[in-house]
Amino acid sequence: MSDIFENTEVAFSLKSDSELERAYFLFKMISHEPLVRIGTAATNFALKAHLPVERLIRSTVFDHFCGGINEEDCLPVIDKMYSKGVSSVLDFSVEGKETEEHFDSAMETTLKIINFADERESMPIAVFKPTGFGRPYLYQKKGEGKPFTTEEQNEWDKIVARYDKVCKLAKEKDVEILIDAEQSWFQDATDDLCEDMMRKYNTGVPIVYTTLQLYRWDRLDYLKALHERALKDGFTIGVKIVRGAYMEKEREIAKEKGYESPICATKEATDKNFDETLEYILRNLDTISLFIGTHNEQSSFLAMQLMEKLNIAKNDNRVWFGQLYGMSDHISFNLAAEGYNVAKYVPFGPVKDVMPYLIRRAEENTSVAGQTSRELMLLKKERKRRKL
Repeated sequence: MSDIFENTEVAFSLKSDSELERAYFLFKMISHEPLVRIGTAATNFALKAHLPVERLIRSTVFDHFCGGINEEDCLPVIDKMYSKGVSSVLDFSVEGKETEEHFDSAMETTLKIINFADERESMPIAVFKPTGFGRPYLYQKKGEGKPFTTEEQNEWDKIVARYDKVCKLAKEKDVEILIDAEQSWFQDATDDLCEDMMRKYNTGVPIVYTTLQLYRWDRLDYLKALHERALKDGFTIGVKIVRGAYMEKEREIAKEKGYESPICATKEATDKNFDETLEYILRNLDTISLFIGTHNEQSSFLAMQLMEKLNIAKNDNRVWFGQLYGMSDHISFNLAAEGYNVAKYVPFGPVKDVMPYLIRRAEENTSVAGQTSRELMLLKKERKRRKL
């Protein structure tokens, strides 16, 4: 594999020495699972007990993994990254809310982000999470084909209206909108809603993007069937591909309820599924646009090789690479330096409300073999380079 991702001077060019040391400290902590468990429990307790820990959280884990507490607060981060050719996808990362008031608030925040993005070249893409717009229970019930009560149907109609309002504004402002994926028992209803929005708003250039979690063995077949319907009915597809975020829970629920796990049996099978889906989309780029959400160097390099082989320009707007803010800077900034389209997901929100997201990220980093050790190795390499 090319050594493009080894250039730490480019990767960490925006980090001051103190920010580099903070990153090294955080990944060192994350590499120890017991410390993550203890830190998570202590943080949750401190926040629930209203102890004055927000400033400490803000200056450490929050500022490393989040852009700010609101859109305006994120601007210095957005502008700094764009100076190196890396765009931003502002991600309102408040999770676990289940009231109509919160769902309306999440929609209004997404609309605000789209308008915010419309004014800035550095923000060509926006995003929202399906369960940010409605109760998970309703997605599950809809996906299982069970009838709604009158009250539930009214709630569901509001969810559809929120989707439509956001996608309509995205179309008007020419801002691409990524719709995140959920656990499999919520995803069928999400898939149908995403397809409805693509039929309505992806006439020509794709605006609405669905998300495929490719640790699920059925997703490439789903994409091929969706592609057939799109070709037949005359709309284009936007697809974000990721490996996935809910593996342990998926396996646990499948075992508990006695159905076949939707998750690939091995890491190798997931990697193969991801890479085959990547190639399928790149070979059908006339009708499918692609956002490659990955922290995997091999898959990123494969995408580069395929783009060269298929004569796809590095800056072709139908292909974007994406990583999370605070992670895999060696991929993001080195790709951008080579002229590829790159965007960082930049989480934001009030410190207390974003903690569930941050805790999930810490736990995911702990469970992904090699991810944290790779980050640590590169940070160590850059520390050494600067000292020399």
